[in-house]
This record gives sequence, structure tokens and C-alpha cells, in this order.
Amino acid sequence: MLDSGENAPTFTLENQHGEPISLGDGDATYTVVYFYPRADTPGCTTEACGFRDGWDAFEAAGVAVLGISDDPVDDLADFAAKHDLPFQLLSDPDGEVASAYDSYGEKETFGDVFDGVFRNTYVVDDDGTVVLAYEGVSPEGHADRILEDVAALED
Repeated sequence: MLDSGENAPTFTLENQHGEPISLGDGDATYTVVYFYPRADTPGCTTEACGFRDGWDAFEAAGVAVLGISDDPVDDLADFAAKHDLPFQLLSDPDGEVASAYDSYGEKETFGDVFDGVFRNTYVVDDDGTVVLAYEGVSPEGHADRILEDVAALED
């Protein structure tokens, strides 16, 4: 897990529209980089819809949101359209970026062992420094907690 104060690994990945998106694109004060295991599964949908439902507050606070999974672009497009997600979903098919963020590795589900994405989140400032890190997050209420924590950074 990366710690606050560390430089965030840079990346460029394709979004749900097949367009290249890089960390630091745009003029956000902070960027939420959240890793999730699989598009359109219950926990990942809860987490994504939390960001969607708080979208106006994220925009008002100058916070961009990037959701990253190892799903293919087409699956991300379907997920974003189905749930009206207003932020970027990025495809990391080989888990390369997730690995750089200590968010990819061996997992076990129902007795099956496989490599996959861990549910971790980072908040990166406009200088590319990790300012907040969340490991193994619970999807419910996660977006609200991030908004509160980012507001506290400004105090």
C-alpha cells in the first residue's frame, strides 16, 4: 500500500470510450484513484454509484474521480451507461497500474485462487503526491468518507 507523502505512479489507460486518460489530466485539485475488482458486480456498483450520487460535491470540491479495474473497455462502457456514471472508468487489463499502486495480486474467492484487483483507493493532489490512502475499503459510504477527508485537508 502506498502511503501519504509518496509520489503517485503516473499512468495512461483507456477509458470507457477507448480514449487515453492520464493521471493529472485536467485541472482538478485532487484526483481520486479507486481500484475495484469487477464492473457491474454488487459491491463495485455500490461503490461507483456512491461516487455518482456525490458527483456534484466532488466537482464543487475540484476533485476528479478515476475508477480502475482490469475489465475490458467494452465492459466499462456498459457499466458506465447502465448506471449513468459521470466519471472516468479506466481499463487496466494486465493489472500493471493496479500493481504499481499495490492494488493487484493473488486473491481467493469461493476456493478459487486467481490474480485480481484489490479494493483500494488513493487521493492524489495536483502535484502527483498521495495525500490519502484507503486499503480494503467497504463500498458503502466510501465516497462520502472521501469527501469528508478531502474537506479536512483544506482546513
